[in-house]
Formats: sequence, structure tokens, C-alpha cells
Amino acid sequence: MGTAASNKNPTESLAYQYGGDHKPASLGILPDSWHPYIQLSRLFPPAGLFLIYFPHLFGVLHAAIRTQAPPLTVLHASIVLLGGSFFFSNAAHTWNDLIDAKLDAKVERTSRRPIPRGAVTPQAAFFFALTQGLLAAWFLAGFPTSFTTGFLYALPNVLATLYYPWAKRHTNMPQLVLGVCLAWGIVMGELALGVRTYTYMHILEVDWAVVYLFLAAVLWTVIYDTLYAHQDLQADIRVGIKSLAVLFRGRTKRLLWPLLVAMTGMLLMCGWASGLGVVYYVVAVIGAVGSLCMMILMVDLRSTQNCWWWFSKGFWLVGAAISGGLLGEYCVLQRTSGYS
Repeated sequence: MGTAASNKNPTESLAYQYGGDHKPASLGILPDSWHPYIQLSRLFPPAGLFLIYFPHLFGVLHAAIRTQAPPLTVLHASIVLLGGSFFFSNAAHTWNDLIDAKLDAKVERTSRRPIPRGAVTPQAAFFFALTQGLLAAWFLAGFPTSFTTGFLYALPNVLATLYYPWAKRHTNMPQLVLGVCLAWGIVMGELALGVRTYTYMHILEVDWAVVYLFLAAVLWTVIYDTLYAHQDLQADIRVGIKSLAVLFRGRTKRLLWPLLVAMTGMLLMCGWASGLGVVYYVVAVIGAVGSLCMMILMVDLRSTQNCWWWFSKGFWLVGAAISGGLLGEYCVLQRTSGYS
């Protein structure tokens, strides 16, 4: 496992690992001028989009179970969230590359990203990020709440996402900041079906079932992004980029195991607080935890290609497991209510 990436030409392999100069043959029909923006947005491979969309999907499916929402309502909310995630992903990744451009130029894997190599100017990148962010905000109009309510709920995520590039300079735990950014999609997914995790008037009165799922998603992000950060470990140390990978270095797996235990606990608490059944525990909990166990056990943190392989494969397995478990629970509920 992981040998496929290792057998590639090193330059091609680094480009594929979100190095910024990867041009899939399937996009050959598009104008050359589009490719730098597709690379900025991390659209191919599309893990960059789905690391944002998966938590939104968790939220809408979890809310669908508890509210017994009709399938068409759930489908509509899921499509709205996918559209919003698409544009927000474009904006967030472009903003990250804009702020990180000088640091990216000093790291082999990222030195060929569009801004460092001169394919996109900083001014053009800023304008692109701004337009994509505004398009993402437009999808808030598809929520059952008012646009103002949707915007206020999205605001903490927007502020955290704007800060995230600087977290790599200010703290050894940028993965935790990223985890909050991404897991906030659960809050927005719940809101897409009218479920408010908290209210600004009663901030301490929270929906604990959602909080447990949110914390599980934060820990999931910390695990996979710490592994992802090992791709550039030596370069990050040299240029002064901070991360949990830099902080723990050869002791990283000792950190990942307790995080996985905590994530398991949060998934179990979510199931208990939500009254979920066997499908959730077997597919979501066992599937997600089993995938992460395998990833932590087998990843070679000394190999950039192997870290990428496990990130790119393990990420999909966990996201599919949690989504599948929640969707399975929803389908069981629909079938049961149909016979009652």
C-alpha cells in the first residue's frame, strides 16, 4: 500500500500532492488560463472540496434523523450545502495560498503553486477569493432561516478561516484551528434543516448531540492534517512553519492514538445523545475508527508520498463511513415510519 505514489516520477508525485502544478488529462479541454485557478482551489483531486463538504453532510444527515425531515428536503439541503461548500472551498484555499505564497516558495512541494510560480498574481488571487466567498454566501439564501441568521452562524467559520494561514506562524496547533474551521460545517448542516445548535441570546444552551459530533470532526481533522503536514516536515522546520508534526516529529503517533480514542468517545456520545441505532455504531463508528487505526498503524511518516497516499485514501474512507452510518440510520427511520 502506498507504493503507487512512490513509483511515480518524484516531480509528478509532488505536483499531485497539491503541489500546485498538477494538470489532469481529463481537464485538457479547458482553456489553459483556467488551470491555475483550478489548482488554487484544490479541485483535482477533489479532497480539498470534500474535506469541507463532509462535515456539512454529517450535519444535515444528523439533523434529518432527529427531525424526521422528508427525503426531498434533505436532498435539497444537501445540494445547497454542496454548492456553498464548492465556492467556500475555492475561496478558503485561494486565501490560504495568497497569505502563504512567500513560505510556499521556500518548500519544494509547494514552490510550484500558482502564486509562487507567477501563474496568478496576488491581486488576481485576492479578487478570485473574494468573488468565490460572495458566491458561497449566496447559498445561505437556500436555508430555511433568514439570510441574516445564516450569515451570523457562518461568521465564526469565516473569521477562523481568515485567521488560519497565520496560525501556522503563531501556534504549534494550526491543525486545531483548521479542525474548528472544517467541523463548523456540521453546525451549518444542522441549520440547513432548521436546527440551531445554539442561539446568540443563550450561547451556553447548546445541543450537546451536535457538540459531540462537532468535536469528533475536529479531532478527525487534527489527525489527518497532522499526517498531511509530515509531507513537508523538514522544509517546515527550516522555514519556520509551525504544526503538530513539527512539534512532535518522531513522536507523532504517540499523539495520534489518544486523539483517536477521544474521537471514538465523541462519536459514541453523539450516538447516545441522539438515540441512534446499530447502523450508526457499526458503519459510522467502527468504520471510521477502523480506517483511522489502519492509517495510523501503517503510514510511514518519513515518506512524503506515503503520507499523501494515506491522507488521500484514509480521508475518503472515514468521510464515507460517517456519512454512510448517518444515512443508513435515516433510511431505517424512513422505512420504519413508512410502515407505522
